[in-house]
Amino acid sequence: MTRTATFTSIAALAASAALAGCVSPTAPAAETLGVAQLAKADGTPAGLAQIVAVGDQLSINVTASGIEPGAHGFHLHTTGACRAPDFTSAGGHLNPTDNEHGMENPDGSHFGDLPNLQVGAGGTASASFDLGHGRDRALEWLFDADGTAVVIHAGADDYRTNPSGNAGPRVACGVLERA
Repeated sequence: MTRTATFTSIAALAASAALAGCVSPTAPAAETLGVAQLAKADGTPAGLAQIVAVGDQLSINVTASGIEPGAHGFHLHTTGACRAPDFTSAGGHLNPTDNEHGMENPDGSHFGDLPNLQVGAGGTASASFDLGHGRDRALEWLFDADGTAVVIHAGADDYRTNPSGNAGPRVACGVLERA
């Protein structure tokens, strides 16, 4: 082996060893903890909502279809019941901390207040929202004795009007079940 070949081999081994030391730790895997099949009042499927955890962080991932384009109020409701035609069986927004409504409320919002769901021209939407409050506490609230419903409203939430944000009628609903 020539001196140049030996040097090249040593350099390649050193580079490989340096790169091996740069391997980053594997990120925690996402874990699906709850699922809600969303449906319209006539029973037509309208999407899927999933409660997903990565470590202590909890989020809700939603895909929706067959919804009118535009912004729609998207909330977690206090009772796991979705009786048509108006889904009022789901009760009000999930509010275990007894706050007033609205993400713009300086004193804090309902736990169930989520950002508006933006539905595209084709009637579909896909979004993910952080739930906050820590995994254990949020799961206790979501899976309490009477359950939780996931609701899409006809109009946009104004983020301030108590108790519901003037988001209008409920157009899709699903009961959250443990995965």
